Amino acid sequence: MDFLLLLISTGLVTGAAYGLVAMGFAIIYKSTGVVNFAQGEIVMLVAYIGFSVANTFHLSFFPLLIVMIPISMLLGLALERIFIRPMLGEPIFAIVMVTVGLAVILRGVTIMIWGSEPYNFDAGISTTVVKVGGIPFYPAQLYLIAALAVVTLLAWLFLRFTRMGISMRAVAANETAALLVGVSVSRIHAMAWMLSSAIAAVAGLLIAANFKLAPDLWFQGLKSFPAVILGGLDSVVGAALGGIIIGLIENLSQGYIGQGMREISGFIVIIVVLMVRPYGLFGNREIERI
Repeated sequence: MDFLLLLISTGLVTGAAYGLVAMGFAIIYKSTGVVNFAQGEIVMLVAYIGFSVANTFHLSFFPLLIVMIPISMLLGLALERIFIRPMLGEPIFAIVMVTVGLAVILRGVTIMIWGSEPYNFDAGISTTVVKVGGIPFYPAQLYLIAALAVVTLLAWLFLRFTRMGISMRAVAANETAALLVGVSVSRIHAMAWMLSSAIAAVAGLLIAANFKLAPDLWFQGLKSFPAVILGGLDSVVGAALGGIIIGLIENLSQGYIGQGMREISGFIVIIVVLMVRPYGLFGNREIERI
């Protein structure tokens, strides 16, 4: 029983990391129809910037988070203006390839500035073990799980009740119709990149605090992809829940089936979901009237 609880607790922590990264994928896809393959690299870059800011100004976690969210939003806006805005009107495949190129550039720039050696990044978070229901957690792990819950709630409220959120849903549903009623599609696209980068700041700082800060942090983007496919590419809340499910599947399969299952079980889920329900558990099924 203890072994099962341990697998579930570590699965929740891993799944929370996947969920936060996957929400960044979903926000951009929901508003622009583009899969941003550079999302993992943005998470990595923001974590490195946060590391430098924390060391320079000696900030603990919450002040650092308050500083890093606007910085990451400006970074997302700059990336959208430089790399994505000039591609408006071009085929989706071409825009996706631009995000692939952007990912490679961000990886290279990060190594050029900070080097390839890993860093310890505690961000001032206590390392005293806390027991929740008899299960031991580090505070950074609880922060990660709580952050996923808070960001998911805020995203749901934003998309459902705010004018900008409703405009983003309108653009996602029908971009042409949204233009005809006066919605600025380019402004929505920029907002999507800014919001996904803000979530990347939360994800990057907490993932780095829970694990190591190293250039391979970008790999979290690839590992989070099964979560967004499972939840639905156009469902922000679904991506968060998909992250938790994938995290639990990975840890339980590793614990009960064998070594190596953690690396492949998520991608097995991708294949099954794409074959059975390609729009995911919470994504919108496209209906074409003839």
